[in-house]
Amino acid sequence: MARERGMIEPFVDQQVRQTDAQGRRVISYGVSSYGYDMRVAPEFKIFTNVLSAIVDPKAFDSRSFVEFGGEVCIVPPNSFALARSVEYFRIPRDVVTVTVGKSTYARCGIITNVTPFEPEWEGFVTLEISNTTPLPAKIYANEGIAQVLFFRGEEPPEVSYKDKRGKYQGQHGVTLPKI
Repeated sequence: MARERGMIEPFVDQQVRQTDAQGRRVISYGVSSYGYDMRVAPEFKIFTNVLSAIVDPKAFDSRSFVEFGGEVCIVPPNSFALARSVEYFRIPRDVVTVTVGKSTYARCGIITNVTPFEPEWEGFVTLEISNTTPLPAKIYANEGIAQVLFFRGEEPPEVSYKDKRGKYQGQHGVTLPKI
């Protein structure tokens, strides 16, 4: 489906486990046994509380984030950052996904949260990366961050994300909460 329908672009048809310029292993990405390991792009919004703001999903204050672009993002202790995937996804009408964080990050106390990609949703994925530790944490851009698992239904849903004109349809960049 990735090749025939442009479901994942750019699509890496094997699991990449190379080394970087410093000779360190890259956190793997690309096709996995039953899913796809997506990468995190070098665009981040790092949560900060300099304004003593209250987090309100109905009236989110974008000034609660500091924008950062770069190959390594430092997430403060007990905080989080928003990022986006390198890949653009186009989910077929008869498919839904569940995304889980990669074990390399999870074993460091770094949790990646992503909601399911509903049938006929498309866009870059907004990732929430939580640092649950009392120490700063590094996130490496253009490397694996989470694994997407695909589930195909026996029949398509009556109403897809596209049909209901979902508010996150076709999102580009790191997208903040919308009501």
